[in-house]
Amino acid sequence: MICISIAEKTATLCQKKIKNINFAEIRLDALERPNIKDIEKIFKNHQNLIATLRKGIVEISEETRKNYLIVAIRAGAAFVDIELETDEKFKSEILAEADAANCKVIISYHNYEQTPPLVQLNKLFLEAREYGAAMIKFACMANTTKDTARLLGLLAKAKQNELIAISMGEKGKISRIAAPLLGSPFTYASSLSGEKTAPGQINAESIEKIMVLLDGEDDFSSNG
Repeated sequence: MICISIAEKTATLCQKKIKNINFAEIRLDALERPNIKDIEKIFKNHQNLIATLRKGIVEISEETRKNYLIVAIRAGAAFVDIELETDEKFKSEILAEADAANCKVIISYHNYEQTPPLVQLNKLFLEAREYGAAMIKFACMANTTKDTARLLGLLAKAKQNELIAISMGEKGKISRIAAPLLGSPFTYASSLSGEKTAPGQINAESIEKIMVLLDGEDDFSSNG
C-alpha cells in the first residue's frame, strides 16, 4: 500500500488534494496557520488519513501541538504519528485519545543525519515496541547502501505489518519500494504534482509501476 504525503499550506488545498486519494498523510506542520477548525475540516471527511505534526517545524507550544493532534483524532483520523522522543505525558495522552477513538498510533523515529549502528537500532525498536502502538516507523538517512541494508534488516525482527522502514536520501530510495515487499505495511510517496516531504521520496505513480512489475499484482494503488 502507498501512503501519499500531503504538505499543503491551507486546509482547502489539503481537501482538494485528498479528494481522489485513498490513503494519505496530512502534514499539519505544513499548514501556514494551523487551527482547530481547519484540522477538523480535513479529517472529518476522509476515512483513511494519518495525522502528522512534527515538533519544531511550526512555532507552536508542545501543548498546542498535542491538542491539534487530539483534534485530528477526534475528527476521524485513521492514524496518528507521534515521535518516540516525545515527552512521556504527551505520548500517554495521545495513546489514550487514539484508543478511545479507534485511531491507530504510529510511534516514529527519525534521524536526518545518519542510520544508527545495528545495536542502537535494535534498542530503539524494542523501546518503541513497548508502547503497544499499532505500528512503528523508522526513517533514517542513508549515507551508504549498507545503511539501507541495515535498516531494512530490522524487518526480519518485526512482525508482519509492524514496522515501516524508510531509508531517506538518494542511496535509500530502494527502501521505498523494497520495504512493503519485505513486510512493511506501506510506504510513503509524493503525489505526481506534489512536493517531496522527505529526502529521496518518490512519486506514487512511479512506485506503483515498479511494484506491479516486481510483484505481478496491482494491489498497491493509492488512488480511487
